[in-house]
Amino acid sequence: MPGKSKKTKKVQKKFVLDCTHPAEDKIMDPSDFATYLNEKIKVAGKTGNLGTNVIIQKEAFKVNILSDIPFSKRYLKYLTKKYLKKQWYQRRVAVGTFFFFQMNTIN
Repeated sequence: MPGKSKKTKKVQKKFVLDCTHPAEDKIMDPSDFATYLNEKIKVAGKTGNLGTNVIIQKEAFKVNILSDIPFSKRYLKYLTKKYLKKQWYQRRVAVGTFFFFQMNTIN
């Protein structure tokens, strides 16, 4: 039927990064992390080009990322690890939650 057109659904992805444990131990600041993501996320090959396609929100100890365009969890994980290396802390990153190791010195 030539008169019909298919409507494409707008898929919105939501990622929630819970920074509760590192923030309570004063290892990292969630607002600083949100601004880092705001500066570093690339849209159409350019940083700082978020527009209305990607929205970054900070709520207490959580960082919410809403995306109307294809956005991979792997890219978000990459940026998170890059931020943590920048902060000079060693920790493992699991999906959605930060797990970290406390380093204690033994005399």
